[in-house]
Amino acid sequence: MRPVFPWPHHLRGTYITDRSYRPPTWYPKVQPYLVSIPTWSTPYSSRRPQLARPKTCLRGKKIKTTAKLQELPQGVIALQPITAEELKDEPSGYPTVVQQARNNMRKFDNCVLLTRVGGFYELYFEHADEYGPLLNLKVAQKKTVAGPAGFPIVQLDRYLKVLVQDLTKYVAISEEFPANATGKVGSGGLLFDRKVTRVVTPGTLIDENFMDPSVNNFLLAIHYGDESSPTDLDINTDCDGRDGLNISDIGNLRSSAIGLAWLDLSTGEFFTQSTTLSSLLPAVARIDPREIILEANIQAKPAYKQLSNVLREFHHLLSFHQSSPSISKVSDWTPMLESAITSSAEADFTEEEIMAGSSLLNFVKAQLQGLTMKLRPPVRRQAMENMGIDRNSLRALEIKTTARDGVSKGSLLHAVRRTVTKSGARLLTDWLASPSTSLAVINSRLDLVSHFLNDQELREEITALLRRSHDTLRLIQKFSLGRGNADDLVAISRTIEATQGVVRLLSPYCSESKGESAPGESRFKTRSQASPDAVVQIFARLSTDGPTALARRINDAIDEEGLVQTHRREEAESKDMAFLAQDVLADEGSVEDLKSMPKKVRPNQNTKERAARELEAEVDDVWIMRKTLVSRSLGLVYHISPAQSSASTTLNQLHESLDSLREERVHLAKELRERLGVSSLTLRWTPSLGHIAHIKGKDLSTPLSSLGITRSVSSSKSTRSFYLAEWTNLGTRIDQVRTRIRAAEQEVFQDLRKQVVANLVQLRRNAVVLDELDIATSSAVLADEQKLVRPILNNSTTHRIIGGSHPTVKLGLQEAGRSFVRNDCSVGERERIWLITGPNMAGKSTFLRQNALISILAQIGSYVPADYAEIGIVDQIFSRVGSADNLSQDQSTFMVEMLETATILRQATAKSFVIMDEVGRGTTPEDGIAVGYACLHHLHFTNRCRTLFATHFHKLADMTRGFESLGCYCTDVDEGDKGSFSYVHRLREGVNRHSHALKVARLADSSTQLKANQ
Repeated sequence: MRPVFPWPHHLRGTYITDRSYRPPTWYPKVQPYLVSIPTWSTPYSSRRPQLARPKTCLRGKKIKTTAKLQELPQGVIALQPITAEELKDEPSGYPTVVQQARNNMRKFDNCVLLTRVGGFYELYFEHADEYGPLLNLKVAQKKTVAGPAGFPIVQLDRYLKVLVQDLTKYVAISEEFPANATGKVGSGGLLFDRKVTRVVTPGTLIDENFMDPSVNNFLLAIHYGDESSPTDLDINTDCDGRDGLNISDIGNLRSSAIGLAWLDLSTGEFFTQSTTLSSLLPAVARIDPREIILEANIQAKPAYKQLSNVLREFHHLLSFHQSSPSISKVSDWTPMLESAITSSAEADFTEEEIMAGSSLLNFVKAQLQGLTMKLRPPVRRQAMENMGIDRNSLRALEIKTTARDGVSKGSLLHAVRRTVTKSGARLLTDWLASPSTSLAVINSRLDLVSHFLNDQELREEITALLRRSHDTLRLIQKFSLGRGNADDLVAISRTIEATQGVVRLLSPYCSESKGESAPGESRFKTRSQASPDAVVQIFARLSTDGPTALARRINDAIDEEGLVQTHRREEAESKDMAFLAQDVLADEGSVEDLKSMPKKVRPNQNTKERAARELEAEVDDVWIMRKTLVSRSLGLVYHISPAQSSASTTLNQLHESLDSLREERVHLAKELRERLGVSSLTLRWTPSLGHIAHIKGKDLSTPLSSLGITRSVSSSKSTRSFYLAEWTNLGTRIDQVRTRIRAAEQEVFQDLRKQVVANLVQLRRNAVVLDELDIATSSAVLADEQKLVRPILNNSTTHRIIGGSHPTVKLGLQEAGRSFVRNDCSVGERERIWLITGPNMAGKSTFLRQNALISILAQIGSYVPADYAEIGIVDQIFSRVGSADNLSQDQSTFMVEMLETATILRQATAKSFVIMDEVGRGTTPEDGIAVGYACLHHLHFTNRCRTLFATHFHKLADMTRGFESLGCYCTDVDEGDKGSFSYVHRLREGVNRHSHALKVARLADSSTQLKANQ
């Protein structure tokens, strides 16, 4: 006998046939029939559930075993490793489902295991005890096992976010699989086996709802090459005799080759790069990974301490993985790529990059547990192709987030972002973190922005099309991993249609550039002359032949109205689940638990009323695949031609059979009412009773015997239900056709999935083009809004800005109804260094930052906030601005400042741009002046780079008079009557020897304390 439970509404129509199913601990007042569960020690002949008998203690015959002492093994007993097969078949007194969970916990001992049991995921043993309270789950307490603590499968993303994103845990997801005959015997008759299908880590997210759609989710692998010993230091001790080396010691190490490989599993992007230990910090800061992978054996290497100290700065999850020899060279990557790597491209990879890439793919393959994936071929990043921005500069310049609060609002990204797609926002973020150093790439981007700026109509039309597109890269990657649903197919179709619209809009421009004339497109003739090359280049990268056929096939197959109805039904079922949880909380929970429920799911009617309503309602069939419309009249069949074709001929035939059976049902009901003389008789189906006949009202007085019925299956004061053989047979046939329709729909869906994968390369290329168009059109919108100017880029060391402003500070002042004071800056030609003095709060730091940000915007191909801008390509930007300590690594504020300063002096080149603010503060004036002078001397005579140096040590202006390439500039204060004053933010040539700190203190309302000290 099997246990029988009330079945959740969202699983209606499914029968419980697996003894492993158990209702959740919070399920209200449900007691199954007691059964005894057989264990591995039970003989096969008796491995079937037995009804529980009264407690009677039966003891077998005692067995006594003796042995002599000298026969026992002596000395140390060698331990034999436990094999995976032994773990799997280890007998225990646990129920089979629980034992399956225990075995998986042993195999994946570094993960939190979520085991699928029916409609729930559950935790067991120590996982339930440890993580149940953290997830706010009720943990059942039993004598033999802790747990379970579970939640419905529809809430998986919610709990994954807590475990993976908040607690940075690995999560192994164990799913149910139908057991074969051997599996049923081995598990005591269970219909399902449970295996881990995927290990979710912070760096291997795919399509989880809690992912930030505007940010890449990179997983980074680092391979440390052959180390060279330090020049002047023992690698085992630092200067203070403590174990390990600080970051300050990195400069004393010889350059060691390091290979980087990173990918975003949600988009399929794959990159590699070769770097050194000294350049690792800016490289990792630019990538901004969610998880970092190191080889397991690196911990035994002497240089691991230096590497771990560097990576500790990022506070990312650091994982160790033992690579498999099955993936050790570039040719081994091919099965996981959308296309093979050419031999010429393969020769460009360094040994360190190959090892890092192999380690990365090994790790991902292990976490996916056999799932196939198709990544884009790896793009090899060159260090000199992009501007270097280290972690300190990213934070100080507030490129992605603000330095104070770590939020997006107030950052450069927030100020310039006008993109309309999520993938376009991701690409813009990547560009801001790594601006290009190629004049050809930058000018091509600027040409495209100029074209859209001059052609507002085209810009608006393309923007409208982009708004209708979807995040294609992530959608396609879901299908390459064997995931994706009908909604994703529709989204891909919409994006393909948007791409076709873009092609139609750009084709007249390209035909003109080739000397052809497009009839009816005269409005393009004058405008297309602005930058035809940029438009032709981006138009040539679009390919729509294969995707167009795919979109047509998707539109022909999928019925969007059916999808809408499916979503409505799912929402209703989710509400029913929430109502059930509400009822449980009302019966067993506290007042606080009741208040925690969202108001939108609190029921307006009690459970009995809902149950009665559900019994009266019969669910209509909802299909997601399109079928040919059929009209039946007077026994004739007319096929109505719809706007789209059907999904398949087989589906058409099955739907016709279903329609015929439905008509037969109508005729049967009419015939039964006439034959039995029961006018209220209806033929129904319910999840618990199956196909039943239903009568009500005055017909209840008719005896069942007169109807040929022996007994009723359900009755009340006003209704009665019973079985009729005719309806049972017909209903069974209807169910069989429905099952065949679902199977045929699944076949069509799988065929569409294959077609998406077949068009993988073209769809991804088109998606990248749409992202670039999104950035170009949004940059044109920004330039038009804020009256920005196109910068002039060259290979000189010039930095000439006229009327420049800070992009984020300017917006903040405008929102407050104030204006921004523009300033000029010209360094690199006659004067490489500007020494800037002036009062506090007069805008020195703002001036420094705005010039660095203007260089960044110019090199991503954007217009800049200035009246005129001529900028020589910058290879690296360095920023020593603001103050912060790092007490966890025993570094004071002054020590952090000196470390950042030392990095600048070591790494800045003649093409770098350096901003330094108040270097030398935090110590005595004499020492601070010495530090500041040493920095200026090194920057002037050794680095010879463009530098803006702000200071309150006015004596530095006198000490550097002999520096021929250094100029002094300052801000000022305009003092009025009765102690009033105002800041003069415009820079002038000269030195201001007054900092006016007391005036700033007065603004901070500290006048009482100041008077006491005067």
